[in-house]
Amino acid sequence: MNGNRFGRLFQVTTYGESHGPSMGCTVSGCPAGLELSEADIQRELDRRKPGQSKITTSRGEPDAVSIESGIQDGFTTGTPIGLTIENKDARSGKYEPFITAPRPSHGDFTYSAKFGTRNWGGGGRSSARETVNWVAAGAIAKKLLAREGIEIAAHVCQIGDIEAPEVPFDEIRERVDEMDVRCADLDTAERMQERIEEYQREGDSIGGGIYFEARGVPVGLGAPRFDSLSARLGQAMMAVPAATAFEFGLGREAREYAGTDRNDEWEFDEDGNPKPADDDHGGIQGGISSGEPIYGEVSLHAPTSIPAEQQTVDWETGEVIEDAQVIGRHDPVLPPRGVPVVEAMLALTLVDFMLLSGRLNPDRVDDDPGEYDTDYHPSNPRTE
Repeated sequence: MNGNRFGRLFQVTTYGESHGPSMGCTVSGCPAGLELSEADIQRELDRRKPGQSKITTSRGEPDAVSIESGIQDGFTTGTPIGLTIENKDARSGKYEPFITAPRPSHGDFTYSAKFGTRNWGGGGRSSARETVNWVAAGAIAKKLLAREGIEIAAHVCQIGDIEAPEVPFDEIRERVDEMDVRCADLDTAERMQERIEEYQREGDSIGGGIYFEARGVPVGLGAPRFDSLSARLGQAMMAVPAATAFEFGLGREAREYAGTDRNDEWEFDEDGNPKPADDDHGGIQGGISSGEPIYGEVSLHAPTSIPAEQQTVDWETGEVIEDAQVIGRHDPVLPPRGVPVVEAMLALTLVDFMLLSGRLNPDRVDDDPGEYDTDYHPSNPRTE
């Protein structure tokens, strides 16, 4: 089965199943000299891990990461970084009724039809547990970006029909983890929490959306057509389990705008460089970063594993099962734990483009293993 690798220069290859011995990934292409510890990665994993609140699955996974390679004396060596996260609380027994009877709206039947087999315990590779690998790799990407002055933030902007007002970037970074629901507008977060708990009591689930933003991204990342920044970012976000839509800038609202309203006119900044007067384009023009903040949203559907009775069929016996129940430990909503996943995929995409453009130059300026020459920007027309 292919599709287990993300990125071109900064490559992440993942492995593991939801109820297997462990999850893990290999990160290739990370420059040497980045100060990195397990604690750096663990901080991000703790934001994603299960069992952190009453609106998440009760599965008790510590998600403790172990760095197996690519680090010496606390700094990356430039060789592949191996990361392992053990599964400690897998319970496959509750999935046995669905070995040949697909759970509604899961990948059970499509996986089995394509590959002739599947790991049915917890969904195997199709489980959202696999995103633990993405967040671990994304923590490394975030550290690289921070060194270049690039900051990333995301928060839950919608649950059901409850929408948060616009929240400033700095407030998102400061407040996102204050509430279990991870909405940076605290009043809206309380209403979202109440709505989630209503669905939870009814044995149901609910969908929502995640807003993301990156600041400090330089001009010139991306290329037209298939290597455009928006196309690659769309691939990253639509890989997130339960993602049904990705948009940047005005997104789907752009269809309602006339050109005179949507077009971003140009002006000079204080250094005499051209810059858009507004940012309705979401930091990307012609598939290439404009230097303005990159922002957008990802929509996630309601979790499909719910205890409510639903109909399925058994493809071996031919039986129609009208009262199938998916009993287990599942999230009633996905965006709260999806925030660090979206941040990770944004970071991984940007780091890959930074390497492709030569902006993460591995040539050291001096003997400090954490300092690099980042003055050369080959796609900046004003660099001499």
